[in-house]
Amino acid sequence: MKRLTFAAFVAFWVFVGTLLALVALEPEVASAGDEQGVKSYSLAELAKHADQDSCWMAIEGKVYDLTGYLGRHPTPASVLLPWCGRDATAGMRTKGYGRDHSPAAWASLEEYFVGNFK
Repeated sequence: MKRLTFAAFVAFWVFVGTLLALVALEPEVASAGDEQGVKSYSLAELAKHADQDSCWMAIEGKVYDLTGYLGRHPTPASVLLPWCGRDATAGMRTKGYGRDHSPAAWASLEEYFVGNFK
């Protein structure tokens, strides 16, 4: 019984050691901010686009230029304007009253993508 317990103990730690070695040897994956050709914008840069003539929003860590979309949104532009130049994730997730936007609305954002939010 002692040999079986010892063998199980050794096998467990060999397994753990192998997993740790594999993780250490695995190449690093570039994060979204490291993508070539994709610019990152700070909150200060985003704030420069805070009106109807240039309406940029950060949503879920990405920046979107929604200037051309303001007139096409189902609600009046006045609903979106307070979110211009800001992180609008909360607005996108709650619509102001607790309901998330539709999957189609989320997918349509990609058309307006300009960079990542840092």
